[in-house]
Amino acid sequence: MNPQPAVGVALPERVHAPDTVQLMLYNAILWNGHRIHFDLPYATEVEGYPGLVLAGPMLGDWLHQVVDEWLGDAGMITRVEYSNRGATYIGDQLTAGATITAYDPQTGDLSLDVFIKNEAGDIVAPGSIGAKLYG
Repeated sequence: MNPQPAVGVALPERVHAPDTVQLMLYNAILWNGHRIHFDLPYATEVEGYPGLVLAGPMLGDWLHQVVDEWLGDAGMITRVEYSNRGATYIGDQLTAGATITAYDPQTGDLSLDVFIKNEAGDIVAPGSIGAKLYG
């Protein structure tokens, strides 16, 4: 990809519909043994969630991924900040996206607002990412 940066440009969005296998493998890599991510009866009957809860770091990785794929080999991410503001579950369809909020053509520095939104359009994980375009 050859990024064309300009303030206000929206990056291509990515849609995610994670399943139980993806959630299990992700949490295994993190050594995250919290049962809300793999034990449906525990998540629903003990913790009171409507289903298996997606791991918050997974959402952060999707924010990073949408920018990294757009940058390709033309740049690199220098900073990631995000906050999980709403629980997400297996069965949810989530969309990751970003918009360029600042660009300095002299230095190649970029700032982007990033988000994960649910099917209702609610932003469940807002954030910001800094990046640098090479020469």
